[in-house]
Amino acid sequence: MTPPFVSIAVPCLNEERYVEACLAALRAQDYPAERLEILVADGGSTDRTREILQTIVREDPRVRVVDNPGRIQAAGLNEAIRRARGDVVIRADVHADYAPDYVRRCVEVLDETGAWNVGGAARPRAKGPFQAAVCAALKSPLSFGGSKYRDERNEGWVESVFPGAFRREVFEEVGLFDPKAITNEDAEINQRIWAHGGRVWLSPKIVVHYYPRDSFGGLARQYFKYGVGRARTLLKHGRFLSVRPAVPFLALTGELVLAIAAPPVAAIAASAYALVTLVEAVRVAHGEGFRAVPVVWAIFPVLHVSHAIGFASGLVRYALSPDWPRAAPA
Repeated sequence: MTPPFVSIAVPCLNEERYVEACLAALRAQDYPAERLEILVADGGSTDRTREILQTIVREDPRVRVVDNPGRIQAAGLNEAIRRARGDVVIRADVHADYAPDYVRRCVEVLDETGAWNVGGAARPRAKGPFQAAVCAALKSPLSFGGSKYRDERNEGWVESVFPGAFRREVFEEVGLFDPKAITNEDAEINQRIWAHGGRVWLSPKIVVHYYPRDSFGGLARQYFKYGVGRARTLLKHGRFLSVRPAVPFLALTGELVLAIAAPPVAAIAASAYALVTLVEAVRVAHGEGFRAVPVVWAIFPVLHVSHAIGFASGLVRYALSPDWPRAAPA
């Protein structure tokens, strides 16, 4: 049988460090070349990204560049999907490495499971010592709250996957990505899939690695944005698939309440947190050497506090000024 035509949607903005390697991996897939296209949605890059893309387009007619005036990833994905010819649409991230059989496995798992969206675990990979420390921290359930798609050993129905391969008709059923979602666009569309009766499947056969941020500041900004995005999703839909995304915010709020109402108890709670994260840092960082332990230990509160503050900020921002259409009255 003729394999389904696959469109890969790749949003990018100022990614001269990563875009060439990302596209090289996608172009080298073992999937039939004549059944594959790659659409790169560029949000107006001002570095060498566009120059690199033009060179690749001349070399490989399967690669097309589309403009993304909305600049953010979700809007770029939509621009690519609107122009995609594929029966299957795969959402790709520039900051990632893809196994040679990535596309083929996505198509196989979609067919085997009947899922509306499939993907692999979010497997971090490092290019330097700090990223190695982040990768170590992300091995711990303390960093991600036990999310199934963070563990490459898991398989089955899940809330979300990384990055995602969709049946084309899914977008006709649930709509495109939320064009105003600065972050959390993947979890948001997967929540709509579940709400419409579809399901999302995590497979260890689908292998993709991503590169985390390479500084404390970059990590803090990233997780702050994650928190904002998750608060927006909560207010937009009125619920989460699980309470897990709100846990850092709830924990920080509880600690602040204790600091006001019962300072000794707050001190005990803070000390317990410090001890637990230290023990966990020693456990997950041992493979990176002793010098990585304090870095991993410091990464935990950066993840948790940044996410919590971002979540609080998002609750206030989007409660006061929602940027999504209100449902029509019944």
